[in-house]
Amino acid sequence: MKKLAIIVSLLTLFCFAMTGCSKPQSAAKKNFTIVTSFYPMYIDVINITKDVEGVEVINMTKPQTGCLHDYQLTTEDMKTLEKADVLVANGAGMESFLDKAAKQNKKLKIIEASNYDHIQLLKDGEEENPHVWTAVTYAIDQVKAITVQLCEADPEHKEQYRKNALDYVMKLEALRKEMHEQLDDLPHKDIVTFHEAFPYLAKEFKLNLVGVIEREPGTEPTPQELEQIIAKVKAMPVKVLFAEPQYSPAAAETIARETGAKIYTLDPVVTGEATPDAMDAYINAMKRNMEVLKEALK
Repeated sequence: MKKLAIIVSLLTLFCFAMTGCSKPQSAAKKNFTIVTSFYPMYIDVINITKDVEGVEVINMTKPQTGCLHDYQLTTEDMKTLEKADVLVANGAGMESFLDKAAKQNKKLKIIEASNYDHIQLLKDGEEENPHVWTAVTYAIDQVKAITVQLCEADPEHKEQYRKNALDYVMKLEALRKEMHEQLDDLPHKDIVTFHEAFPYLAKEFKLNLVGVIEREPGTEPTPQELEQIIAKVKAMPVKVLFAEPQYSPAAAETIARETGAKIYTLDPVVTGEATPDAMDAYINAMKRNMEVLKEALK
C-alpha cells in the first residue's frame, strides 16, 4: 500500500508538471488596439497612451500622406481597421471615409477629435474647415475630446489616460503661452498661405489671412484667382508668402516673381514618421512655425 501511494503521488506530480492539470491555463490577454487616421491624431494618441501596457497604437496612413481631403481607404487600411477597437479621426469632414469604415466594421468605435463643445468650426464657403489642430487651443481641446472617449471605450486604463493627457495638455498650454508672447505684438499681421490649413492659427494669433494660393492642394489657381492674389500681395506692406513642406511651391514662386514677395514655410504638421519619437512632433513644429512668423512679419 505504501508503494502504491508513492506511485500515485509521482503520477500526480507528473500530471501537474506536464499538463498543468491543477487548473486551466488563462487565455492570453488581448491588446487594446487604437488606429489613428493620420499624423496629427497619432501624435495626440501616443501622448495619451504613453507607457500604458497592453495598448497598441497604429497610424493607418503612410508617413507622407498629408491631409485626407480626398483619401480613399485601401485594402490594407480595411485590414488594419478590422483588428482595431477604436479609430481616432480628426472629423469635421477631413476623413470622408468614416461612414464606410463604420458600415464595414460594426463594432469599431470611432472617435472624432473635433467633436467637442469648445471647438467652433470655421467655414470655407459652405464647407467646414477641418484643420482645427493648427490652433494650439483647439489642439488642446482635441486631446481632451480623445481622452474622454478613450476612457469610455477602455475604462481599464482610464486613470493612466487621464494622467498622460494632463501632462500633455500642460506642455501644450506652455507652448500656447510662449507663442502668444512671441506673436501677439508683431508689427505686421498680413499673411498669404498655400492652402486652407491655417485659418485657425491665424484667428488664434490675430493674423490677417489676406489670401490662399490653392484652396485644395494640387488644384492650381485659375488665372483670375492668380491675378487677384498678386494684387493683394502687392498691396501688403510686407510681402510674404507661406508655402508648406508637403507640397510643391510652384504657384507661390509664380506669385513671388510677380510681386517680389519672399517665400517662407509653415508646417501644418500633417506628415511624419509614426514612431514613439513623435511625441513632441507637434510642439516642435509649432515652435518652428512661431520662429518663421517672427522672422517674416518683423
